[in-house]
Amino acid sequence: MSGNGASSSSLNMISGEDVVNNNLSALVVDDSPLLRLLHDIHLKKYGLKVQVAENGKVAVDLFHLGASFDLVLMDKEMPVMNGVEATKELRAMGVTSMIVGVTSKNGPGEQQAFMEAGLDYCFEKPLTPEIISFLLEELNKHNNKN
Repeated sequence: MSGNGASSSSLNMISGEDVVNNNLSALVVDDSPLLRLLHDIHLKKYGLKVQVAENGKVAVDLFHLGASFDLVLMDKEMPVMNGVEATKELRAMGVTSMIVGVTSKNGPGEQQAFMEAGLDYCFEKPLTPEIISFLLEELNKHNNKN
């Protein structure tokens, strides 16, 4: 796990009620229908409005069409446009959403290139409820500063 000081020690157990925010939206980008469904279910438990995309190009196209999301869960390995390419393109477009890399390849070299594309965090998939709680807490902190 990498990015902005996230460590396993900062992932304290948080109850779902502490981080529920019905005003947050998320985009789950993954070529695996099972993982899209799993992450969709987890995020909806916390009150997020969720949309899914099967590859990075669909995600980039959604933003081009004017969609916006507070949180983007981005798979690294996908056909058509992978997560690294999609993240670079989103950042080049000026997208400021929290983009979280989700990958099955957890080596330091694997995550570094992904992080350098513009991720805020990177985690091994599937995301656990504890990691999702941590991310929502970070989103709420960011939203409260604005």
